Amino acid sequence: MDINILRSIVTVLSFAAFIGIVMWALSKRNKKDFDEAAQLPFLDERGAMPKEDNTAAAQSSGALK
Repeated sequence: MDINILRSIVTVLSFAAFIGIVMWALSKRNKKDFDEAAQLPFLDERGAMPKEDNTAAAQSSGALK
């Protein structure tokens, strides 16, 4: 087997794996799990979302203007 044929096969397999991963990541079946995982950094030790402090948000938005 020629090295160029082997390189072509590896390239095609890598592209197929990439397309498979993209399809898996964008599938609607996994959306709920990914949304939950996206919120993990914002949870406190008890697993609840912290209460929003409107004064801090108002101060930070005023500082950006």
